[in-house]
Amino acid sequence: MSTDGTPLTTRRGRTRRRRGRAFAIGFALVVGVLSVVSLAGAAGIMAQGPRVTDVQIDPVAAVQASGSRLILTTTQSLTPVDASQVTVTPATPFTVDTSGRSVGVRFVLPLHDATDYTVTIAGLKGVGGGPTGSVTQSFSTPPVDIYVLRRAAQADTIFRTDLAGQTAVPVFSNPHIEDFRATASHLVVSVRTGDGTAAGGAAALIVTDLNGGAQRELPLPGTGFVTNLQSADRGELIGYTYSDASLNATSGLESALFTASLKDSAADNAPTPVAVAGGDVRVSEWRFVPDTSSILLLAFDGRLLLTDSTGADPVSLGNAMSIDGIARGSSQAVVLRPNGRFVVDLTNGAETALVDPSADLGRVAAVTPLPGSDAGTVRIINKIQGGVTVLGTTVAVVGADGTTTPVFSSPPEDALLQTCVSPSGRYVAILVAPAVVDNRFDAYQLPLPGRLDTHIVDLSTGAETVNVTGFDASWCQIPPK
Repeated sequence: MSTDGTPLTTRRGRTRRRRGRAFAIGFALVVGVLSVVSLAGAAGIMAQGPRVTDVQIDPVAAVQASGSRLILTTTQSLTPVDASQVTVTPATPFTVDTSGRSVGVRFVLPLHDATDYTVTIAGLKGVGGGPTGSVTQSFSTPPVDIYVLRRAAQADTIFRTDLAGQTAVPVFSNPHIEDFRATASHLVVSVRTGDGTAAGGAAALIVTDLNGGAQRELPLPGTGFVTNLQSADRGELIGYTYSDASLNATSGLESALFTASLKDSAADNAPTPVAVAGGDVRVSEWRFVPDTSSILLLAFDGRLLLTDSTGADPVSLGNAMSIDGIARGSSQAVVLRPNGRFVVDLTNGAETALVDPSADLGRVAAVTPLPGSDAGTVRIINKIQGGVTVLGTTVAVVGADGTTTPVFSSPPEDALLQTCVSPSGRYVAILVAPAVVDNRFDAYQLPLPGRLDTHIVDLSTGAETVNVTGFDASWCQIPPK
């Protein structure tokens, strides 16, 4: 009992009820205040328009391959953003998509290296209405490196170097390297084992990381020769033509096309034949179609075929003599037919004659498409006298309208072997064999002069940035011919 005679249990109950009412009133006040603050915050956000809360961009990937994205997350769910609301500086092709509070800007082509980019989106509007907003985001892309191969008497070596030529670092060496390709994550190297000569030994494909480590060997269809090594722009997929070392009239593989994955799974690494039915199934030239799983190939009998990575359901595109190339980020292939060069749209088979250059610099020897649709081409043009004598060679950029801009020239004593365009189209790598008469060829399966120089020219300025000793610049989609 308490001093006033009230049972203790009764007083405790009253105290609990008073405390409960006080807690309920306090809780209600807090909830009310928070609601007011929340409503005020929401009203503030609505009054200010959409603002950026998060940014996602991988500048390294953006200079290596097409399809990289800048993703901006905002404070509000957005109405769809149209491409007309977006400005990218420096200008580059892009697409736009909107999802909830995020808007993505997808870059159709790889971006230029060592460049400051600014993306501005005007008229951002929330689905709940209110004022519109404008956002601006800037980022910088890093400088690019390239890989080149140097053959030497002691060992062949793949080097990684910057475009100043000051930081050449050896990443992989082998007594006999035929060819190599670089993907986003790997190097795949075609070597010969045994006595290391074209006449003896066996072909092997070695896969490493980009620093030459974690070496492993890919299985091949048999014991023989690997040629025409290529890599897809994405997906860590490679392909090559293969011929058995022992061939006769009734058995053995000759110039058979295979693909393989560079992923770590042993099952993925197995060679997959690209088996095209009908006619001569031997493949003389081929290309991966950018951003697809398709392959454009030229059979020994002259058939130009478009097929998937297994060879199923091939589509005939007529006859051709050579495949010059397919522009990265597009479906436009430049092919040489008996009656001239044509641009073939691989989505529908339509074709147009390759535009003539505005200046007559000589006879076109090779054509390399620039990235993007209707972006023009880089051409090797020989000045010929009397139909046979080469007086000099010019590399020129020919625009879609025929406008011709020479960017490099070599004297008649040098042989200009190949041009390779960087993924962004900013640079061209020009392979030159100096003093070719005295520049002896080696005895490899892919024979090349002993001295080779790769000149890197910046197409945005026309200036040569560096001259690197070696060949097979990692921008090249095919080996030199």
